[in-house]
Amino acid sequence: MKLFEPATLGPCRLKNRLIRSATFEGMADHQGYPLPEYCLLYKTLASGGVGGIITGFAYISSEGKAMQPGQVRIDRQEMVEYFLPVTNEVHKYDCKIFMQLAHTGRQTRKKETGLDVWGVSNKRSLYFRGSPRELATDQVYALVKRFAEAAGYAKAAGFDGVQVHAAHGYLIHQFLLPSINCRTDEFGVDAKSRIGTKFLGLVIQEIRKTCGYDFALLVKVSGSDDYFTKFTSEQFVNLIRFLDAQKVDGLEISYGTMDHALNIFRGEIPCKVLFRHNPVFKTNHGIRKTLHNLLVFCLMRVKLKPFSPTYNLEYAKMAKSLTTIPILSVGGFRKGVEMGECLENGFADFISLCRPFICEPNLAEKLVQDLNYSAQCINCNICAIMCDSDQPTRCYQKCSNL
Repeated sequence: MKLFEPATLGPCRLKNRLIRSATFEGMADHQGYPLPEYCLLYKTLASGGVGGIITGFAYISSEGKAMQPGQVRIDRQEMVEYFLPVTNEVHKYDCKIFMQLAHTGRQTRKKETGLDVWGVSNKRSLYFRGSPRELATDQVYALVKRFAEAAGYAKAAGFDGVQVHAAHGYLIHQFLLPSINCRTDEFGVDAKSRIGTKFLGLVIQEIRKTCGYDFALLVKVSGSDDYFTKFTSEQFVNLIRFLDAQKVDGLEISYGTMDHALNIFRGEIPCKVLFRHNPVFKTNHGIRKTLHNLLVFCLMRVKLKPFSPTYNLEYAKMAKSLTTIPILSVGGFRKGVEMGECLENGFADFISLCRPFICEPNLAEKLVQDLNYSAQCINCNICAIMCDSDQPTRCYQKCSNL
């Protein structure tokens, strides 16, 4: 069965084609240093039989930190010693581990980070609301260096590679999208391709210069989004062709932005949990603020997409037809049979999962024993909403005290 055959991502040979997709951990202290739970999480996942792990997003610069508490940092040399125990544990189980690098851009809040919010433009986010400051050209070049430095720290810490987060509305994605990128400098949208690729291209080039080709370089992208001016199939094709020319080692195909976050992972809307724990929506007083929150929530709900099996697969198939770079498909995989058929039919090269591994860290072992097995995750999405709390990420299916 192809699902359990070895496969390669650039210089890395993985024992199977199951990937734990980047999943926010919430397991760092308030300064971004990983706690013991962080190491235990990845040891547990690796021991469960998965072929590769992509960590939750780590911030490469302090102003690019997420608003969620407990995010790890990878923006300084001293972090190397904190991550070495993690990679050492994972490698004991013949598992590869890749660190996801990210800058939030406008998708964060000064209230939580204590720093000004910067973006590709000063266009405000529907969800995060505050108007960001537009990055100057020299600041953009400085961030290219920060991404490369972060990749260097990850390599020194024993990671097998990095994944550049160019999806979900974070900074690199903001440069790609004409709906957000209205810059008039060299980092604006290309008139021919109608996407803004220069920033991503420089990040890729600088990481290669810093880390070489014996260190895997993966990129995560969104197939489309839910803005009024949508990212089109033609633009997606142009993006994949651009990345094909960059010769990266793997492409993970996801969807959407945090402005409509529930369309990234889909499923239930746990409203009670959302209004109690989400810093954007929770409120203890003020009828005006309450009504405003409800209005924003209703606008977001209008564009809500229902959960369906393998909901991003069409974008993965499209990407697969355009490049020989290995394609990781994420979104809606629950049944082992679905995963196997996807690979056997050549729709993707790897199956990437997030919530199922929160629910069952040893899911890979269960699938090896029975390909007809179906993951127990019910898409309740409480785990996703609780990322905004001060609790580490875990499955809440059996928890009733929220």
